[in-house]
Amino acid sequence: MSRHLRKRSLILAGHDTSVALEPAFWDVLERMIAHQNVTLVQLVTQVDAMRVPEQSLASALRVTALEWLLRQMEAGAPSRALPLGGPYGR
Repeated sequence: MSRHLRKRSLILAGHDTSVALEPAFWDVLERMIAHQNVTLVQLVTQVDAMRVPEQSLASALRVTALEWLLRQMEAGAPSRALPLGGPYGR
């Protein structure tokens, strides 16, 4: 696994699952679960249920995070409320 990815292990539908994403995507997903008042497992389960079979879970989570962040920006969320770390978020 690449050093720039952060891996999390989850149990989805009774199966051990690991997902590796860049820290910036985990940051957005953490904001989503706080905003939606759900757990990480609940969010990942929702994304897993909606993805097409050809799409990896990691890809589906990245797209979900990006789409949520774009909706927040379109809704006029203050930019200071959505800071991202890493070289791309500064």
